[in-house]
Amino acid sequence: MGKLRAAQYACSLLGHALQRHGASPELQKQIRQLEGHLSLGRKLLRLGNSADALESAKRAVHLSDVVLRFCITVSHLNRALYFACDNVLWAGKSGLAPRVDQEKWAQRSFRYYLFSLIMNLSRDAYEIRLLMEQESSACSRRLKGSGGGVPGGSETGGLGGPGTPGGGLPQLALKLRLQVLLLARVLRGHPPLLLDVVRNACDLFIPLDKLGLWRCGPGIVGLCGLVSSILSILTLIYPWLRLKP
Repeated sequence: MGKLRAAQYACSLLGHALQRHGASPELQKQIRQLEGHLSLGRKLLRLGNSADALESAKRAVHLSDVVLRFCITVSHLNRALYFACDNVLWAGKSGLAPRVDQEKWAQRSFRYYLFSLIMNLSRDAYEIRLLMEQESSACSRRLKGSGGGVPGGSETGGLGGPGTPGGGLPQLALKLRLQVLLLARVLRGHPPLLLDVVRNACDLFIPLDKLGLWRCGPGIVGLCGLVSSILSILTLIYPWLRLKP
């Protein structure tokens, strides 16, 4: 499934590149047809995915963390609805249900896909916040244990309080820099979370473009879809890279 998705978005990216470089219309048509066949093949292979997504939602309901439970359950429910719409689209494109309004069902499917990705990114942001708090607390304990501290007796480096002339802006800049460094350390130390963030962020461009909320163009959509597909394949080859639960 991941290889088919990668091939489909590679065709999309290739088609955009051929169009920009003035390739023959016949070659462009063949690439578009190949992309369409790959898309239809993926829809056929996803016929049972709605049931799998519902089972995943039922398991997520029992998570102890309230925020994770909400984000993961709602994400799986939206994925189930997305796959259901996808099944209707497959029936229409394969000729089993020729009267299906494909544009309407495509819009519905991408809407559910977008909601699912928003929930995934919300879950990623929540996990990042928890890990950053843990890392910050661990750093504070290490500093206290070693008898060290931050000059000025504050977390921001003692650059002066609000009443110090010119102290507010440097203090804010230092806080921001420390937060960015902390975020980089957290993501570097948790590859599954980093991979999930990048994959969901790349996927987000696809429904945004298809729904007309943010027109990215076929080149960006193809590139983001290809990167996301490659990352998904990596999680299959190396299961420890899959974010859990």
